Amino acid sequence: MCLTRPENEPRNPVPADDSFFMMQKALQLLEESVKAAMRQRDGSPAVSGQPVLERFSAPLGEVDATRWLSAQRLFPRLFWMNREKSEWIAGIGEADRIEISETGPNDRSFLVLDEAMQRKNPHARYIGGFCFNNLQKQNDLWKAFSPGLFILPLVSVEYRDGQASMSCSVWLKPDDDRQKALEQLLLTLSEVSAGDAPEAPAIPEVTQVAYCPDKTRWIENCETILRNFDEGKLDKVILARQTELSFAGKVPAIRFLLDYPFPENTAYRFYFEPAEGHAFVSFTPERLYRRDGDMLETEALAGTVTKEALKADDSAASEFLLNSEKDIREHRFVKDTIYRELQPVCSNIDMQEQVGVLQLNRLAHLLARCKARLLPEFSNDSTVLRQLHPTPAVGGVPREKAMSLILSIEPFCRGWYAAPVGWLSRDAAEFAVGIRSALVNDDKVYLYSGAGLVRGSNPESEWEEVDQKIGDILAITQQTS
Repeated sequence: MCLTRPENEPRNPVPADDSFFMMQKALQLLEESVKAAMRQRDGSPAVSGQPVLERFSAPLGEVDATRWLSAQRLFPRLFWMNREKSEWIAGIGEADRIEISETGPNDRSFLVLDEAMQRKNPHARYIGGFCFNNLQKQNDLWKAFSPGLFILPLVSVEYRDGQASMSCSVWLKPDDDRQKALEQLLLTLSEVSAGDAPEAPAIPEVTQVAYCPDKTRWIENCETILRNFDEGKLDKVILARQTELSFAGKVPAIRFLLDYPFPENTAYRFYFEPAEGHAFVSFTPERLYRRDGDMLETEALAGTVTKEALKADDSAASEFLLNSEKDIREHRFVKDTIYRELQPVCSNIDMQEQVGVLQLNRLAHLLARCKARLLPEFSNDSTVLRQLHPTPAVGGVPREKAMSLILSIEPFCRGWYAAPVGWLSRDAAEFAVGIRSALVNDDKVYLYSGAGLVRGSNPESEWEEVDQKIGDILAITQQTS
């Protein structure tokens, strides 16, 4: 699929050979730019005494970024696309990283990230994510994923403001040898593929499927939560499930990105492969927030109907959701909480009063959009992350009690599932909520999805909803269509 053109516009895909030569030309231009920089001395950090970002770019036409990414052998491999498909970036290698390795409250992780970003170049975009709850010790399944990890790609292909480009970056600290760093960048560029590598192998056959928790324990956990509702301790809790797929051989993680079966879906695409064979991928419909300076966009997304179970088209699914007392109540918890959390840090909060419906291939959700202006002292990402994560759509109400119950009752580590994933620079950011996701570890894939429990929820129905929510990713393994 060519990714530089909005999905609703007619396409004239570039032939594979033209795309290859275009990439090849861009790589040549980058090499020439780096060689020219090597002949200049004024960009050295030793002169300024401060870290320096040197970035080189070359224009591109219409290209297939996922195909280019799959041809690369340099890790990490990263990909991000917004829901509107108007911005994307595919990146390889590491020019710089921000890593949070210690456990502790999420608020502390957010603050560490924000403090680090203040020392970075304002034009540098870092891609990455957090774990859902940094009070939970990350287990071996997530060993390749720190509690917080953001990467500035060494080489990237990106599309922004209607223009595609290829870029490379070098981040120079005061003690770094600029000439050696640029020589290494030049060597790396010589090893970057223009996209002509053989296609990634197919996903092997699934040999076993296991659930954590299994259905019996799921129902028991749901009943425990429902008793908490009856006792007035909680109003809403999101209970999640881990589905473990075993395969006949190692799984090429990039195939999940290449073979996503519903490209028209209104969903983000996030792919983070820090080491070969270990990747987290999410096709999430849910925006956590978008920040441009002090302008903030967020939303309340909750309440779900499965079109297949309802035997419904989009219109019937919308009618069902907009008249479902249970789903409207579930959505109201999310909407009211977001509004309340934004009040101390924002002015001019404009929360959409009339609830709409977000249509996906298999599912539909209730949606209310929100725009606000951050107060001057709160125009930073640590504030927004602290106020919004986790929303009641992935945590619960009240927040702290729900988080504590989830930690005690779920028999697996959520890792990056349902956590903020996306990109940020010093003055702008966009984070999605990492749901509808999978963790690839060699010959195993772990699928994650959850269901929102409120008073009156049916454990059997919630189990079926969780099945539907992993349907798109499961389809990639050829187990469903």
